[in-house]
Amino acid sequence: MRNDHDSKKSTYLLLHISLLFSSLSGVCSKMASGYTDRIFSLQFIFWFGLVFVIMFGYAVIWQQILKRMPLTVAYANRPVTLIWGIIWGALIFGEKITWNMIAGAVIIFAGIYLVTSENLQKGGEKH
Repeated sequence: MRNDHDSKKSTYLLLHISLLFSSLSGVCSKMASGYTDRIFSLQFIFWFGLVFVIMFGYAVIWQQILKRMPLTVAYANRPVTLIWGIIWGALIFGEKITWNMIAGAVIIFAGIYLVTSENLQKGGEKH
């Protein structure tokens, strides 16, 4: 029983690491957008290419997660990437975090909690 619980925890951790990784594609896209006037420049190709590398890695990890976790739980957690986007925007690009953004993040976390807690109450069967 304990091993099964640890396995679920590690899968959930892997899910959130993959979502963090996925959110970095948005950072790379924004970095590439700074070079759209020179789309054949090395900088543009680097940042735009990194988007593809990140999304490929994410797709591989995502498929592995879906083998180990109910679809409802996995998809309910995907909006976390929006929260990472807010964090990256503030840390990397100096964007301002507004109260509306914070309220949105709270709503996202509440929705994730409601979906995942309901799934756990049903026994967390794999779909």
